[in-house]
Amino acid sequence: MPLPQPAPHDAGVLDTFPNPYPGRDFEITFECPEFTCICPKTSQPDFAVLTIRYVPDQLCVELKSLKLYLWSFRNVGAFHEKVTNDIASDLLKLLRPRKFEIVGDFKVRGGITTKVTVRAP
Repeated sequence: MPLPQPAPHDAGVLDTFPNPYPGRDFEITFECPEFTCICPKTSQPDFAVLTIRYVPDQLCVELKSLKLYLWSFRNVGAFHEKVTNDIASDLLKLLRPRKFEIVGDFKVRGGITTKVTVRAP
């Protein structure tokens, strides 16, 4: 059965579940090696490895919803800096974690790689 396709940059697909240990600090790390979006200048695909790390407070993000959310960027034309910050903003708003970091490690394009890091306490 095919998965439902989210609308471009659709934070509405994100879902959460209660932190099973809200009294304890622990770090969750996701590595997303197949992230894609579109270059707003050339309309060619951009490829990146996203690494998301956070210390949850009351909520954790559900993985299937995170996957669908990241897929929603496949047809979004935006610079690497915007895409990484948009994802950070959506996850910070949803989760309100104790600590958060996302690294967008974008692959070579025209001989240049880009790494964008967003951190929040």
